[in-house]
Amino acid sequence: MPELDTLLGQIQKAILQTVLTQKIAVAFSGGVDSTLVAKVCSNLGYDVTLLTIGFAESHDILFSKDVNEFLKLPHRILEIDPDEFDKISKKIRSTINTDNLSWNENCIAFYHVAKLAHSIGLDTVVTANGIDELFCGYNGYRDAIKEGEAKVTELMNSKLENELNMMRAVNLISSEFSVTVLQPLLSNDFIHYAKSVPISEKISGPDDLQRKHIIRRLASRIGVPEISANKRKKALQYGSMIHKTLIKSR
Repeated sequence: MPELDTLLGQIQKAILQTVLTQKIAVAFSGGVDSTLVAKVCSNLGYDVTLLTIGFAESHDILFSKDVNEFLKLPHRILEIDPDEFDKISKKIRSTINTDNLSWNENCIAFYHVAKLAHSIGLDTVVTANGIDELFCGYNGYRDAIKEGEAKVTELMNSKLENELNMMRAVNLISSEFSVTVLQPLLSNDFIHYAKSVPISEKISGPDDLQRKHIIRRLASRIGVPEISANKRKKALQYGSMIHKTLIKSR
């Protein structure tokens, strides 16, 4: 399918232009986005270690292990220490100086990802950020599509701006461990390409619970296991149980 070949080529190009070191970590939940990025990086010849964080028995820790039974890549897991969580979350909130809950949750998550990367001697973490924004991964796109494609594009631009700003905050936090968090799929070239993909390839309508259809088809094609390729989205802060714990501690 030519559109899948083009999508794969654009993802490969974005990664090769952004990720300039050979030995890398990939922030890994087992979901379709992080698994796709891990598989493409591995296929391109990068030396990939998967990094998963979360509280003990959290969804992401359990699911990432299941998915890596198929990928068989080096995989390191860090269980968040409940006794340290409150102190770390307060430090991060003070550092990034915002009450935005999503920013705080993501910065807490990437604090632990960076800590794990540093502990095993890695200083580059690659993420799949950008796929949900550009390919209608969020539930909000189901409401937007009711009002037409212009509303979807408006929401996409808003979400992209937020994500780019948030990832700058994430890198401020990860710098404590001398770790850089890279988001190749938020590069200008990839954003330009992704916006040219028809919205119908991303979301079919307000009842579309899966979304990201062209991403899922590509994932299946390159060998992402079906349990990942067809899994509905579970955001990092929920899958790791960070959201639940942060709300309780407030």
